Amino acid sequence: MTQIDVNQLNQAKANVALTQELLTKAIEKANSDPTLAQEAIKQASNEISSALSAVTQVQNTSQAQSTE
Repeated sequence: MTQIDVNQLNQAKANVALTQELLTKAIEKANSDPTLAQEAIKQASNEISSALSAVTQVQNTSQAQSTE
């Protein structure tokens, strides 16, 4: 039986939600404060990486369990 780590998926979901907020901030500050916009983009990129890592880990674990 395949066990899916819901906690990991919830973490990825939180990362994505934060990414959306950061990108909204970057868009809002793009003209008025480019430095702040760049920092928000950098943070958003980190959140995307974290989300992808969590989803990939769940996917790999799920695939490994299904081949056992």
